[in-house]
Amino acid sequence: MKKAILLIIDGLGDLPTPKTPLQAAKIPNLHKLATDGVTGMLAPVSRFVVPGSDTSHLNILGYDPEVYYPGRGPLEALGLGITLQEGDVAFRANFATVKDGKIIDRRAGRIDTATATKLAERLSIRVDHVQAIFRNSVEHRGVLVLRGPGLSHLVSGTDSHSPSGELEPCTALAPEAEKTADIVNKYTEFISGLLSSAPENKGREKPANIVLLRGAGTYAKVPGFSERFALKAACVAGGALYRGIARYLGMDVFVVPGATGTKDTDLKAKANAAVKAIEGEYDLVFVHVKGCDNAGHDGDFTAKKAFLERIDKEMIPILSKSGASLIVTGDHSTPCSRKAHSGHEVPILVYNDIERRDDVGRFDEIACPHGGLGHIDGKDIIPLILNLIEKAEKYGS
Repeated sequence: MKKAILLIIDGLGDLPTPKTPLQAAKIPNLHKLATDGVTGMLAPVSRFVVPGSDTSHLNILGYDPEVYYPGRGPLEALGLGITLQEGDVAFRANFATVKDGKIIDRRAGRIDTATATKLAERLSIRVDHVQAIFRNSVEHRGVLVLRGPGLSHLVSGTDSHSPSGELEPCTALAPEAEKTADIVNKYTEFISGLLSSAPENKGREKPANIVLLRGAGTYAKVPGFSERFALKAACVAGGALYRGIARYLGMDVFVVPGATGTKDTDLKAKANAAVKAIEGEYDLVFVHVKGCDNAGHDGDFTAKKAFLERIDKEMIPILSKSGASLIVTGDHSTPCSRKAHSGHEVPILVYNDIERRDDVGRFDEIACPHGGLGHIDGKDIIPLILNLIEKAEKYGS
């Protein structure tokens, strides 16, 4: 079966302290795939560049972010199932707590999803003939889409991350964006009043009384994945961003019960959904798992190691028996010691029954640099896959 499964383990790479979580984890199935396959190191964007999750995924999936990156907001909106129109401006959004003009908590006391959903129902309104569409996702997170004539994404966010905590107004970064900045500020002020009087906020120590915005982008349709690469592709992911990237590229997205995009996600259900898709009409299935990245951002070495062990135990035996070529890698490193993305490469392995092998017998950051793939970039992954499944076109006569 000449098909492929691409498993991206978010935040996979790390730094030794004195070992990395991959080195410390008990992952016999991944080590066996490394032994029976070929390995290397991947720079998801390019070497030593610190990737965002959005730009790295676009590059890995064959879409140069210098050309195709629309900003984070539209990708998040698509991931939440919002049908975007050309010219829509979308923002990432956070429910937050503000007091006396200062941001007290950017996550509104980590508001629960059910309460956030009730609050979100009030926040889709019209402002000066512009339609504002708000939708929440998980806990404090959400998106805002502005729809109307003459809008621009060239505006600042209201989530400044300033150490002083001052709530900042939206400002235009170009003359054509003045209208958009004005709409954002009017919207923010109006919904702040709605949220402050909402019954769901009564008695909360940290009420969700403001929405902070960042990551503005303008939506424009791009050439579809199947059109560009002649592959029918599907996505299995829990997080809105990754589903949104897949929808942006025209992939089919499978919503799997229990696939939450958190450390409690149902990994077996994801793996089984991927295999079912690959046994059907799809040439490529992109599978995303998030838990390692969350642990890296929390600086939790033990949690990252444990999640890797879950992937090895619950996903790899299912995926490796699908009959498809299997590519396992990450979208960036999230070292626990840094609690942030870094520009370090991530391990990659490629396995099928007939590919070349190398002498590497482990899947980690120290062993894989010696592998037969060498050091490759994110833009190399789709050509690699096309070659694996014998669908690459000959260059020249």
